[in-house]
Amino acid sequence: MYSARETLYRNGSMLIHNVTQKDTGFYRLRIFNRHRDTMLTSTFLHVNLFLWNCGHLVASGRPSIETLPPIVQDGKDVVLQVRNLPENLLGFAWFKGMTQATTHLIGRYIIEENPSFSFGPASSGREKLYTDGSLLIENVTQKDAGLYTLGILGTDMKSQEAHGEIQVESLVFQCCNSLTPAKILVEPVPRHAAEGESVLLLVHYLPKELISFTWYNSMYTVPTFKIVNHHVIGNITTWGDAYRGRGMLYVSGSLLLQDITKDDARMYTLETLNINNKVEKAHVQFYVNEPVTQPFIRVANITVKGSRSVTFSCVSPHTGISIHWFFNNHNLKFTDRTKLSPSKCGLRIDDVRREDAGEYKCEVIDRAGKGVVSQPVRWP
Repeated sequence: MYSARETLYRNGSMLIHNVTQKDTGFYRLRIFNRHRDTMLTSTFLHVNLFLWNCGHLVASGRPSIETLPPIVQDGKDVVLQVRNLPENLLGFAWFKGMTQATTHLIGRYIIEENPSFSFGPASSGREKLYTDGSLLIENVTQKDAGLYTLGILGTDMKSQEAHGEIQVESLVFQCCNSLTPAKILVEPVPRHAAEGESVLLLVHYLPKELISFTWYNSMYTVPTFKIVNHHVIGNITTWGDAYRGRGMLYVSGSLLLQDITKDDARMYTLETLNINNKVEKAHVQFYVNEPVTQPFIRVANITVKGSRSVTFSCVSPHTGISIHWFFNNHNLKFTDRTKLSPSKCGLRIDDVRREDAGEYKCEVIDRAGKGVVSQPVRWP
């Protein structure tokens, strides 16, 4: 529908002046040539109420997931914590398994004028979604163990994907001689390391009567990602070229990676094969930290239709961090006038009042829990 705000150009482009949220939607371009052949193309326009710009000094890292705790006991709670959500977030969805199949949907969150959560067929009723993308599962059972997939959609309609693993340990296997074999578990030691250090992928409950076991530096067990294979019966170990000389394999199945770099921070898979041709898999992930430096705060004042807002941006060159905000040396208390960006690097206060005046600071915290606080900024 023509609104008198559109300008068409000879090359097919269209300019829309003074866009509003009502302009959000799909637009189709139909092209006719001299032979009356028709070609169609389409694009999606999303109009944000407010566009976050935290001013990262480097490009934001890819979204990643950290499972807390890495191994959870039956009946306890576990969180799949998300880092590096895009600031132009339109929505996200959680799935049980390796793919974004509709039947495996746990729940989704869509950012609209009235943001809302909804749950799918794979939800057990024990899940909780958070606006930062994280997923909480309460009172976990062995059925909750396995891979989880997070699908992310930005306002530019670009999608991203991240994966996490929940490992569940039963108390029965810790105290009793169960007739059912314990499920294989892998623990990274340490879970957070610095470049140049070593990380041990420590295996618990390696199955008996194995023919072989193989490590991969991916969630996919294909030859391209193979690190090392050990043939138990023949006692033969075969290394891939990329890890020969900086890896050590133990008969327990554990794998030591030495002199690690940022590129080593990823998902790893251990695959075992027993004499009955039964295949079992376990996944594990560790993280490579760099020392965080002091962030700084940028301030922008906005006035729309007589209403005044202020935006604080916590600027840091690091990815994979958490951000906390302080007001007058206390944790910032949020109201219905306060909004955070998806990664919490942006803080917006609408309809500012006299009580909002004071000293603001932000803190960036790495995965290991080490934080650095910015210099204070006084507003107004």
